[in-house]
Amino acid sequence: MARVIHCHGKVQGVFFRASTKSEADRLGLNGWVRNEADGTVMIHAEGDSQALDALASWAQQGPEYARVDDVQQVEVPDKNYQTFEIRR
Repeated sequence: MARVIHCHGKVQGVFFRASTKSEADRLGLNGWVRNEADGTVMIHAEGDSQALDALASWAQQGPEYARVDDVQQVEVPDKNYQTFEIRR
């Protein structure tokens, strides 16, 4: 199972990507996180549905200095990533 989670608000420049990677690693998820040109953060995560729910729930708050205004998520096909990485 895989999801794309799109986070809006003050989510760039607040360690959102690094914190997302730490949370995804803790939850045993694979995929990636990247900053988007429009100021949002996009997460592609694959793994157990409960772990995906936990990551989506975490993303609604984000790291300490983030201000998350909206989180949108959609299920997508698995790409079979083997790790979770930060993309530029």
